[in-house]
Amino acid sequence: MAIRKQTINPENDLGFGPQPVIKSQPLLNKDGSVNVRRKGLSLFNTADNYHTLIKMSWGRFWVIILSGYLVTNLVFAAIYVSIGPDSLDGGASHNGIGRYLDAFFFSAQTISTVGYGHITPNGVIANSVAAIESMMGLLAFALATGLLYGRFSKPSAKIVYSDQMLVSPYRENGKGLMFRISNLRRNVLIDLVVEVIFSYNEMVGDKPVRKFFQLELERKEVSILTLNWTIVHPLDENSPLAEITPDELEKTQASFSILLKAFDDTFSQTVHSRTSYQYHDMVWGAKFIPMFGRDDEGRIVLDMSKISEFEPVD
Repeated sequence: MAIRKQTINPENDLGFGPQPVIKSQPLLNKDGSVNVRRKGLSLFNTADNYHTLIKMSWGRFWVIILSGYLVTNLVFAAIYVSIGPDSLDGGASHNGIGRYLDAFFFSAQTISTVGYGHITPNGVIANSVAAIESMMGLLAFALATGLLYGRFSKPSAKIVYSDQMLVSPYRENGKGLMFRISNLRRNVLIDLVVEVIFSYNEMVGDKPVRKFFQLELERKEVSILTLNWTIVHPLDENSPLAEITPDELEKTQASFSILLKAFDDTFSQTVHSRTSYQYHDMVWGAKFIPMFGRDDEGRIVLDMSKISEFEPVD
């Protein structure tokens, strides 16, 4: 092996311990989530509901909210129809689908506490159901509003990473392992600190064991992220990867976990970002193309579409 033996720091194992990587499964996914599938939880486990609703995609969030709203109105409409033909006064239809639609739209008005007054409940049972529905509507809309605000107000770092890590010329006759980041938002990130954890499988006895090393960086901190930042690990005599080859990286299922921490000036809170690169994400003998230029007035222009663009070099 061309991976140089170094003292292992157990704090760098990302919580995975010596578990080896099998079938090129990453420890961290590209979006920074942990690549661990959990099982054995109860079907009615509610411990993670709030976190799931806050973290899920916007499309899935709106599908759940609108589906819940639609299903609730369909159920209450069926209840009003089942009470009897005289449960609602003022409806345009008295049988069939028309009566059910009248009950559905009355339910939509009741659950949102709009109450146009054209259709009204008749009798104790219908009024009781309408009262329960209006109370449920107030609670449900308060919950949905809180979730919506929580999703908007949650501090997060929108860091965009280059698609590949490059092995590029570095300084005089040297090489460096590098990738590039930039801030996708217009907010200001200050006091950025980045860690790069290299891990690979090593045979210990007759079984593979995962080893972790924190790579030394040319610069691990910047005071403010204004343009882009190319993070470099020099492949010198102090690097465990100084003489590594692509075949050895593939054989050992090598990966690089990126952990970034910064202070968000907008929220006045610390935010985090994570991603990972696998051995097949590396490009040998290439360098990044500059992302920024100047406009006619001399102002710096940052082209975010070039975050992953590179060109081959000798």
